[in-house]
Amino acid sequence: MIIRRTIGKEELNEMPKAAFPGQIHVIQTPQESERAATYLKTCPTLGIDTETRPSFSKGRVHKVALLQVSSDKHCFLFRLNQTGLTMPVIHLLENPKVTKIGLSLHDDFLMLRKRAPFEPRACVELQEYVRPFGIQDMSLQKIYGILFGEKISKSQRLSNWEADELTQPQQLYAATDAWACLNIYHKLEELKRTGDFEIEAPVQPAEELKMEI
Repeated sequence: MIIRRTIGKEELNEMPKAAFPGQIHVIQTPQESERAATYLKTCPTLGIDTETRPSFSKGRVHKVALLQVSSDKHCFLFRLNQTGLTMPVIHLLENPKVTKIGLSLHDDFLMLRKRAPFEPRACVELQEYVRPFGIQDMSLQKIYGILFGEKISKSQRLSNWEADELTQPQQLYAATDAWACLNIYHKLEELKRTGDFEIEAPVQPAEELKMEI
């Protein structure tokens, strides 16, 4: 496999859509939260992401409304605006035996800490993890497009994550983002294990090409 360093927006838009293929579980009570965390702590690796209700008023910032945690087959959408950040979920985030993979984790954890204090452990930041593979793009969409030839839709990003009920498109969008982080990690781990990849040669600036000629 030849890993490209970057990908254009136009090319990305032409790609087929990626979608989480497993089961989505919406968590709305502390009891459901505890059961979900009990399952998730049995998984060696998890993809995570968050969603926050957009603010269209200057200076107004909402608390994070949704925490998505995905295994390969199940994604749990924790509705934090209804449950808060419960102790079972905090214990999961602090569990050193479960690797949590995400993108822009520093920002996610900063927002989550506004709900409750915790110290995340065993976390992998994809923006750092992709660097040895030559990938220069830092967005989830572009990293996924480079590795899988599929695009992740962002159509629901500015929807209301504090709505009484999450729509099916919202649920699929949220689950796909968390699962995509895990999928990227699995792919890079496989490539690292097999060594079956090459990094695309860097493009030389026009001035250097003229000098060589």
